Order: sequence, then C-alpha cells, then structure tokens
Amino acid sequence: MANLIKTTTLDGQPIEFIDEVKASDGMQHVYLSPDRSYVVALFRDTDFQAKDRLIMITGKYRDSVFRQAEGDYWRNLYRWPTAAVEINGRFGFTLPSYQKQFFFEYGSKNNDFLNIKGMLKEGKWFTSANNQNRYLDPRERGDWLNYLRIGLLISQAVRRLHAAGLAHSNLSYNNVLVDPVRGGACIIDIDSLVVPGKCPPDVIGTPDFIAPEVVATSHLPKEDKNRKLPCIATDRHALAVLIYMFLLYRHPLRGARVCDLDPEKDEKLCLGSQALFVEHPADASNRIRASDAKPSELPWNDTARVPFSVTGPYLSELFKHAFIDGLHEVTKRPTADEWEVALVKTVDLVQPCRNPDCAQKWYVFDNTRAPKCPFCGTPYQGKLPILNLYSARKEGSFRPDNHRLMVYTNQSLFPWHVNRNIFPNERLAPEHRKRVGYFVLHAGAWWLVNEALPDLADVTIDNKIAVPVGGKVELKDGQKLLLSRDDGGRLVVVQMVEGA
Repeated sequence: MANLIKTTTLDGQPIEFIDEVKASDGMQHVYLSPDRSYVVALFRDTDFQAKDRLIMITGKYRDSVFRQAEGDYWRNLYRWPTAAVEINGRFGFTLPSYQKQFFFEYGSKNNDFLNIKGMLKEGKWFTSANNQNRYLDPRERGDWLNYLRIGLLISQAVRRLHAAGLAHSNLSYNNVLVDPVRGGACIIDIDSLVVPGKCPPDVIGTPDFIAPEVVATSHLPKEDKNRKLPCIATDRHALAVLIYMFLLYRHPLRGARVCDLDPEKDEKLCLGSQALFVEHPADASNRIRASDAKPSELPWNDTARVPFSVTGPYLSELFKHAFIDGLHEVTKRPTADEWEVALVKTVDLVQPCRNPDCAQKWYVFDNTRAPKCPFCGTPYQGKLPILNLYSARKEGSFRPDNHRLMVYTNQSLFPWHVNRNIFPNERLAPEHRKRVGYFVLHAGAWWLVNEALPDLADVTIDNKIAVPVGGKVELKDGQKLLLSRDDGGRLVVVQMVEGA
C-alpha cells in the first residue's frame, strides 16, 4: 500500500498526498490527495527559472486575481496553482482537481473509435466537425448558444490575465476545458504563464495557435532580438483562433494553398510569414476546397455554405481585424475585452431555430426580409420584435448603442439591457443578476412583462403611458419604451420583422 506523505507548502499550508504516481509527462509526476480534492505535481528536474515563476504565480499574481472582491468569479475559470511545494529536493505545486463537469459522461457514439468516456473535455474534441461527428455522443455536444458562452468565458479569463500583465503563452484547444452542455469553460496550464521581465516562455505554443510572427522567427536563437516569443499579442491571435474554431469547427488559416513542396517548410510558411485567412474577401487562394472535405467535415468546411458572417455583425468585424488586418500587424489584433463585448452583444442577437432536429438549436438573427437558420435552412415564421437599444448621455438625450436584443418566448430582460453602465462580468452585483422582465407571445401578439422596472413607460407619443411592475405592454413596430431614468438608462425602439 502506498505511503501517505505529509508536508507543508512554501507558504506554510499543510498538505498530504498518496505516494503513488497517478499521471506523468516529460516534466512532472502528479500525485493525488487522499480526498482527491487537489493534486501535487512534482517536477522531475529542478529548474530555478520555473521555481521563481511558480512562486510568483502562486503568490503575488494569484493574490491579485483571487483575493479581490471578484475572486470567487475566477475560481471556475482557471485551474490555478494554489501553492508552491518543495520536498526531498524536488520542487512542485498544488492544484485543485478537475471539476466533474469537465469529464466526458458518455462514451464515443461509435465504439469502433477511441472511447472517450471519463476523459477530459479538452477543447480539441469540440473545435472540428470531424471530431464532433466521429467521437462525440450527441448528448455531449451542446448547442451553438453555449459555444458563444464558452467563447465569452474564455475571453473574460484571458482579459483578466492580460490585465495582470501576464500572458498564457500556450493558449490552445489543449489548454482549455469546456462543457458545451452547460456552457462552461476553464483555462489550464497556468503554471507556465509568461511573467514579463521576469520569466520568459518555456514553450512557443501549440502549432494551430502559434502567432505567425512566432512561427516565422522560430529558427532564430531565443536571444536574437528579431525572434518573436509568446506574449500578450500572441495570446490575442490564439484567442481569435479558438473562438473561430468553437463557432465554425474549422481552422481560419488551414486552406488549400501550398506554399512549398517540402511539407515542413510549407507548414511554416502557411502558418507563418505567408499565413492567409481562408475567407479573405480579396484573396481566395487559400480557400478550403469543399470537394476535398470528408463527409463528416461538411457543411462546415464549405465556407460558401457556412461563411464566418453567420456569427453576426460584431464577431464578423473582429474576425476581419484578427485574420486580415492583425494577422501580420500585431497592434491591430482585437483585445480580449473587445471579444468579450462582441460576444455579449452576439448572445443578445440569437434566435432559437424552429426545427427541433437542428443540431445547433440557435443562430444569430440576420435581420433580413426572409430570416432563416443558416445551419439547417429552416425559415422563421411570424412576426418577431427586435429591440434597438439607446442610452442616455444627458437628460432627455438618447444615442444608439449599436446593440440590439432579439425577442423570443421567455427571453429575459436583465439590468445590463436596461442600463449601459451595467455589464455582465465579474463585477456584476448580486442584485443585477436577476431578470427584471420577460417576453411572451400570446394570441398572436408579443408582450413585455414588467417584473422589476419602476420607470418602464411607453413614450412613443408625448403623453407617456406608465407600465407598472406586474403589468405588461404589447410590442408594436416603431414603439419607444423607456426602461430606466437612471444615468445610463436605456430607451428601446421596437422593430417588427415578419418571417415567411
């Protein structure tokens, strides 16, 4: 029977673990605590740079993230090392165990293939149509709305790292765990964070996610001033690739173009100095050939059938910045903050598909005269309200916010829709997490039911009509509804769209 090792971390916390290796890689051995609530990872060899890095990551940087008022919000978004430990001349760290939601509950849908039951839900299983169709039980796939939420959580987590001055260095589908059924996400491999000015990166990243400038200069010595290494700017590239792949199940740079007959040189050129967006509007030389795609990769590898524009106006614009403007000009890459805002707005644009067999279940409403689901082709039928949001900049003056809210039965109205000064992130106060109204279709008419809006009023005409809490108001084309009189309070203008 294995021994129980009892010791303390470098900051004096008592820990214990079973002296039996449960997992290992080329760098470390992993041991379980008796109650399985945490693990202890011990490096095989002592690396003083890694030691200094971990002391900072488990110390001042961990405190800066978790010992703030919003600390609890971040605990589920990172698997962050909790303490550094040294025992019998070996150095390591403690880590919380993986949450249950990040293990596959069901096996592969086809037992002829690898059985993934009990394995970690690494992002790689969900970012390609081939993997989804080949391995995933339909009950594990989730829906498109939850992939938007996953992108939002990852963006928030990356934004917080960057705000602390840290870079992940190896942000990829291997280091992100996801739960598409519930819309959850967690960033792992935190122990190798880049601490600017203190600890340079140990690795240059995962091939599909390495920024072009890093690929192009990888042949140079690390000491060469022209060598580009992982940093916040390269994280931004990786984040854009991740979001694109989670929503479109293909890679934004892997197309049909051949840059060199030598496979190794071709890979370096196509993902490095000659990298080109597969959906570049002015250069089609790197388009994915749908005719070469496997049946399991369709329709996603047919960019004519499922173009990146299906992600809606906000995300489409950022994809252009990331893979056209910023692909080779790092200062033009969207920040994690920009992705976060765009994803929040995009979630407000989604509409449930009327087809119960639609695999994606949701889609971004495109505001056309004949709206339909881009994934299964099912048209929307009937009248549909769109709420165009305006907010107060000064008394009685409202300006457009470039933000719309789609309506569907039981769609909720939240405080961040009512006031532009409220945003759904880690700073959201408890009282702002509850919905304040909801929408319902009844007898052919759409209604907004007021649950907690003391200022709600129909101000379409000069004689405004108050809508008391507990009351309701019918939505009509051209109607103006005042949601709040507070600073930043919003007014909505209703636009009615008619489907087939």
